Amino acid sequence: MSFSDVIVRRDFPALRERSEGTVPVYLDSACMSLVPQAVLGAMEEYYRDFPGCAGRSLHRFAEEVSHRYERSRELCSEFLSLGDPRGIVFLRNATEALNLVGQGLPWKRGDRVLISDQEHNSNLVLWQRLAAERGIRIDVLALPESGFDLEQLRGQLHRSTRLVSLFHTSNLDGRSLPIREIAEVVHDHGAQLLVDGCQAAPHLPVDLRELRVDYYAVSAHKMMGPTGVGFLAAPFEQLSGLRPLLTGGETVEWSTLTQHALRPPPHRFEAGLQNYAGVLGTGAAIEYLGRIGRDQITAHDRALNARVSRGLADQPRVHVLGPSAPADRPSVYAFALDGVDPADAALFLDAGHHVMVRSGRHCVHSWYEARGLEGNVRASFYAYNTEADADALVNGVTELLERVPESAPKTTARRTMAAPARARPKRKR
Repeated sequence: MSFSDVIVRRDFPALRERSEGTVPVYLDSACMSLVPQAVLGAMEEYYRDFPGCAGRSLHRFAEEVSHRYERSRELCSEFLSLGDPRGIVFLRNATEALNLVGQGLPWKRGDRVLISDQEHNSNLVLWQRLAAERGIRIDVLALPESGFDLEQLRGQLHRSTRLVSLFHTSNLDGRSLPIREIAEVVHDHGAQLLVDGCQAAPHLPVDLRELRVDYYAVSAHKMMGPTGVGFLAAPFEQLSGLRPLLTGGETVEWSTLTQHALRPPPHRFEAGLQNYAGVLGTGAAIEYLGRIGRDQITAHDRALNARVSRGLADQPRVHVLGPSAPADRPSVYAFALDGVDPADAALFLDAGHHVMVRSGRHCVHSWYEARGLEGNVRASFYAYNTEADADALVNGVTELLERVPESAPKTTARRTMAAPARARPKRKR
């Protein structure tokens, strides 16, 4: 038996057997992971035993939550091997972390940001807004189907490129980029590197001192933590150069009716009352992941992805996005089915096999729009999934294809992995 069968799965109340005798098969962790009992317990403990406000009062409730809040900051720093807890800023999610950097840098008109053509909306819409409001320019790096071309990156760095902002692991197809090598190229050019780490941090060991990125954004809800909590990780000196998104309570050393002095990072970025239960739950999630080990999680993801890939390898109507080798996309199995709408496939898998996957454009609308595609199906794996879960997905897809005759040309689904369509009619939304 794998470690998920013995240790992990029983820790997740959402995976309990239901009254009708069914057991959920949850394969949507790239959207939102499930939460173990240890995290639920940490959050309940705050509200039950010391529901105070950190950093303000001196009574025992306040002292306890202040201590545990800062301990969670230390755990986040250790989790990413940052080396300095002052470089961890607690926010609502990675989207807010990306916005803190984007809105906080002192842009000049004509400055450039370079992104890839496979970025989540959180790492796209922000720059479009800054282009309209502050006059920055957006350059787009087209990623090949697999691999990463450092020379192509060098060729697209303009003399006025101020920032490169990329995913670490793609939520679209599960590929990971060589961030350490990218950081070298970006820094040699004199630019900074912002990384969306939402899909990487829950699955891969991340050492920010080794990767040498300038800013790294994470959401707790992708890594067994609660919703509504994320954090930005950066060297302390990098944070000092950012303008806060919000100001108010807890962000200032002092104020008068005419002026104020900001506190040093990270507190200047954490305005108002914080989600203390969520931050403490995030710390508990990090401790839980530490007990499992992300090396083990990576190996487990790969094994499950390989099992599904083998199980569907003989299905000519199944077309997998991204790298061909499961080891290069371990946490994500994204696929299109000839003749089957992605939403119909997701509904069939849920209703007929209790398999929960995601369908659609996965918040990467621009990638699909450029190719004239409506979306695909995405199964995503995590530590609590089992071989039985993988087999349920294979059996469900196999039965679906047996039930639904092929009605669309094979090239339709295959084009999901092809280059962007050069011309296509406009579709109504």
